[in-house]
Amino acid sequence: MSGLHILPQFILLGAVKAATTWLAFQLRHNPALYLPHVEPHFFSSQFSRGFVWYSQFFRDAGPAQRPGEKSSDYFAHPDAARRIADLLPDVPLIVQLRNPVDRAYSEYRMQYRHGRIEGPPEEYLMPSATALPPMLESGLYFQHLKRWLNHFPREQIKILLYDDVRERPVWVVEEVCAHIRVPFHFTESRREREQAHEHAAHAQRLQKLLAPIRQAVRPLHGNRLFEAARSKLNRSTGHCPSLHPALRTHLEDFYAPEVERLGKLIRRDLSHWLPVARQAA
Repeated sequence: MSGLHILPQFILLGAVKAATTWLAFQLRHNPALYLPHVEPHFFSSQFSRGFVWYSQFFRDAGPAQRPGEKSSDYFAHPDAARRIADLLPDVPLIVQLRNPVDRAYSEYRMQYRHGRIEGPPEEYLMPSATALPPMLESGLYFQHLKRWLNHFPREQIKILLYDDVRERPVWVVEEVCAHIRVPFHFTESRREREQAHEHAAHAQRLQKLLAPIRQAVRPLHGNRLFEAARSKLNRSTGHCPSLHPALRTHLEDFYAPEVERLGKLIRRDLSHWLPVARQAA
């Protein structure tokens, strides 16, 4: 099959909302690598399209470039590990993990701003005795990683943390380049930082402009038509309902057993992801 189709020589698995876009940006600017600008999601939701369809994502790779891909939903998908192991048993894998509470809320914010959901965080991030919201299921890192380790040896999976990206980004890229065996290359993403600052400044100006209007319409709160219009306006201005401290505490307690098991498995100190009570213990 390798003679007929171009297939990836490394895969960035996710997790969703764990700074994998930043890492993909770095790899895409490495002259020794080729990474398509879209996520194929082949081994998750698009597997039925077949290998010919999948190989088209890598057809623009240069003769001296190693093709690879990022699909951030692979890590939590129940079938992706088995499918990749069957087709690419030796491919280097990279996974990047983030505090599961922050990751879940970040995914909520993304879905809310895209208009895919409308309610407050409690509607999408509150586990119950009978159901686990999909946004929370993605953060069960220990369970997902154990599934991947049933198909791949531990040394084939480079495991990084969102904290690493924030505290030592150059080291992260060095580790990934060594893992996929290409020369180190780091790109200063100044443009991304400038765009983020511009967006934040614009949002601040808009919030100040709207402050007097909010006071004037306060008596309309609760009205169905008003709330629908306000929800649409919030999305257009980038505003998103906040994560209530009580819900954060509940989620930290929910994830604590998973975090403790994950820390032991990957031999990393994850105590800062735990509730304050468990950190002290």
